[in-house]
Amino acid sequence: MTVAASKPRLLVLASTFPRWPEDTEPAFVLELTRRFTQRFEVHVLAPHAPGAAQREEMAGLTIHRFHYAPEGWQTLTYEGGILARLRENPWRAALVPLFLVAEALAIRRLLKHHQFAAIHSHWIIPQTLALRLGTLGLTHIPPALCTSHGGDLFGLQGRMMRALKRWSLRSCRAITVVSQAMVPEAQRLAPHLEPQVIPMGTCLSRQFTPDAGIGREPGMILFVGRLVEKKGVKHLLDAVALLRPKQPGLHLYVAGKGPDEASLNARAKHADLSGHVTFLGGVPQAKLPELYRRASVTVVPSVVAEGGDQEGFGLVIVEAMGCGCPVIVSGLPAIEDIVSGEEMALRVPPGDATALADALEHTLNEPMVAERRAKVALAHVRQRFGWESVGGQYLALLSR
Repeated sequence: MTVAASKPRLLVLASTFPRWPEDTEPAFVLELTRRFTQRFEVHVLAPHAPGAAQREEMAGLTIHRFHYAPEGWQTLTYEGGILARLRENPWRAALVPLFLVAEALAIRRLLKHHQFAAIHSHWIIPQTLALRLGTLGLTHIPPALCTSHGGDLFGLQGRMMRALKRWSLRSCRAITVVSQAMVPEAQRLAPHLEPQVIPMGTCLSRQFTPDAGIGREPGMILFVGRLVEKKGVKHLLDAVALLRPKQPGLHLYVAGKGPDEASLNARAKHADLSGHVTFLGGVPQAKLPELYRRASVTVVPSVVAEGGDQEGFGLVIVEAMGCGCPVIVSGLPAIEDIVSGEEMALRVPPGDATALADALEHTLNEPMVAERRAKVALAHVRQRFGWESVGGQYLALLSR
């Protein structure tokens, strides 16, 4: 009788992780990590949140969640991410040391009870910092890969934060970034590593696909994303207000939630926008394709936030293009990895509401031209950003 060899174990560190099937938290880490189960026995460590199980099996993964405060006080993660939650309530900074210590101890416990072949840490801070803290004094530490998504690299500036990031990355054997624009900063922080660019991926074969049976609604403008400063929604609202006298039938749908929701809602109630903006709240991933298929245009108006935080990669762009939706984007460096020319999407200067209004007017007035751009974009993203390509690159790196 032949006994099948067990798979090597992989530990994945995440700052957010879906807590139930309809959770609206970003599902990128879940969907990526699922691809690893073909070669690894995968364990995921993520912070606990009210209503979440402390340990469970999900999509072939073993999920461990650590407590860092009494349940009602665990408000540092989810609902937009740590940086957004801190901006929403600066007093939450008192939870950061508790979070780091709790995660470091949880990592140490898992390393004590399981033999891992490798560790995949998402974000430099807090996950990779917690990994460095949790492995201090240990002699046998699995090789670690850090994936930076942008906010931790471009944000969290200052001498102390940069020193912390450098110190954290000394625990890693490799680092990946999600766009070419992130490479120089990653090299400055970790000169001992050679950053590898692996973009974020999504399902472009079954989920985010066109549907010829769904027609686009004239005047329907769509935004999808967290309601935080770097997403630039306030500039989109101003652009819609500028365009409304010329396009009285337009309507903006905002899918997402976050700390800026109240102020954006208040702006949408002004006379120049009243009745033309609908906030949909958090929309589950499974329901996003229908919105992309109905919209006349999806807008990604990202900007550089006050503290330097900016997009590391615009996954919403890929999702919308995968559904055949025309797109307007900001001309940020990271977005150029997806949109390399005007033949795929219109680009506007970040924060320029007038230019954005002009691009919206052009798209709404010339739907056939917009559809031609969308067809070029669809072929482009299918080739580069499907899970077959992205998941395969991560698997190859982790296997090495």
